[in-house]
Amino acid sequence: MRPLAAITGASAGLGVEFARQIAARGYDLLLIARRLDRLESLSAELTRQYSITAHAVAADLTSEEGLALVEERLDSVDLLVNNAGFGTLGKFANSTIESQVEMHRLHVMATLRLSHRALRGMIERNRGGIINVSSVAGFWQAPGSISYCATKHWINSFTEGLALELRSSGSAVHVQALCPGYTITEFHQSMGWDRSHIPSWLWMQAAEVVAASLDGLDRGKLFVIPGWKYKLAVMFMEWTPRSILHRLAAGQQRALKRA
Repeated sequence: MRPLAAITGASAGLGVEFARQIAARGYDLLLIARRLDRLESLSAELTRQYSITAHAVAADLTSEEGLALVEERLDSVDLLVNNAGFGTLGKFANSTIESQVEMHRLHVMATLRLSHRALRGMIERNRGGIINVSSVAGFWQAPGSISYCATKHWINSFTEGLALELRSSGSAVHVQALCPGYTITEFHQSMGWDRSHIPSWLWMQAAEVVAASLDGLDRGKLFVIPGWKYKLAVMFMEWTPRSILHRLAAGQQRALKRA
């Protein structure tokens, strides 16, 4: 019997790339997102190419119904990739409260609930893994995207706590916080953000980000930060006084306004 992987946000970007690379490893797949047409197309493609079984699960993970539907499918998964997410642009007080609540539901509550359901079976079988897709934004805070940074910081902390609990109990289950920088996907386009505002050398390909994640999971690495430039950036953020980071964040916001 082939192992089973569940991937949220599987209709675009990193989710699609996770599906392809995990299918290439011989996993059957649960592909989870809101856009059923994209999921069905990807399922058919991967089934043909890798001779695995891929199921499309249309679900809105910001809703109770969507979460419950997916939770029911996770008892036997060997790998869970909590990838679904989105960003918004604009100051918190000027944003709609609905968009901010939806982001917390998706990044925080969905990650928490799906991880809890999947972990129970993994711990009982003493195998498996969870990849929580975070961001380098989780290591700092920036005006104009404070909920995004805050929820990604929560993912980092939550994943680290899970790792400590699993390690202390001697479990063979691994968890990972994947913290990419700027990656070429539909993510920024969906926010209405022109990628040309960011220097081309800062952008990474989705395939290399996912390859780094899966390699890190094989090695039991807790935090995976793809790309040497982002590793250096996180080191800088961890060692730099917060007052200096705050000035840099304010300067970045002013630069984006001028762009």
